[in-house]
Amino acid sequence: MRTDPEGFDRIAREVFAPLYPVVAHQILCGTGVRRGRCLDVGTGPGLLGLALAQLTDLEVCLLDRDPEMLRLARRNVAASPLATNTRTVEGDVHALPFPEDTFHLAVSRGSLFFWDDPEKAFGEILRVLAPGGFAWIGGGFGTGELKQKIAGAMRLRDPQWRPMVEKHTSQDLRERFLRALDGAGILHREVQNDDEGFWIRFRKGEGA
Repeated sequence: MRTDPEGFDRIAREVFAPLYPVVAHQILCGTGVRRGRCLDVGTGPGLLGLALAQLTDLEVCLLDRDPEMLRLARRNVAASPLATNTRTVEGDVHALPFPEDTFHLAVSRGSLFFWDDPEKAFGEILRVLAPGGFAWIGGGFGTGELKQKIAGAMRLRDPQWRPMVEKHTSQDLRERFLRALDGAGILHREVQNDDEGFWIRFRKGEGA
């Protein structure tokens, strides 16, 4: 659990806010999913899911295992009049509280770096995706310019920012995620790791 949910929410809204609509637009362009059900895993204060809800007709479920983060997500939902098809659910990515084939889109920004068992988590996301559904999971910033701007602001706020980013972008961690994808049976995927950040994208087969 995050030790300071209010501080996390404040940073998300004050520093990271510009990236969410950019990332949401990239997800929508990359998947073409604009209707149906969307799951935002490890949503935190809910800003990526809210950006998707504001741009589409998706029914967005904001999921987090921390009740305090869900309280803040509900507060942000209440402050977003365009995000009418949005709900919060307490749950863990390692045991998602949904039947299989539920969601047409599953997204997450930032949570995978804190998963206890990435193989199990990826398997759960695959399970709850509907046939033909897309997953877009990682820690991207939208653009290289946004990444530099956010990194500069975070270095002033948090001396641990640079070491954390280096850890989250290390080759060892990337290989750990690739092994987890293999173990979950997700053999057809795209992995992006560049100036825009780190993303894993895959689609559930129509016959799955």
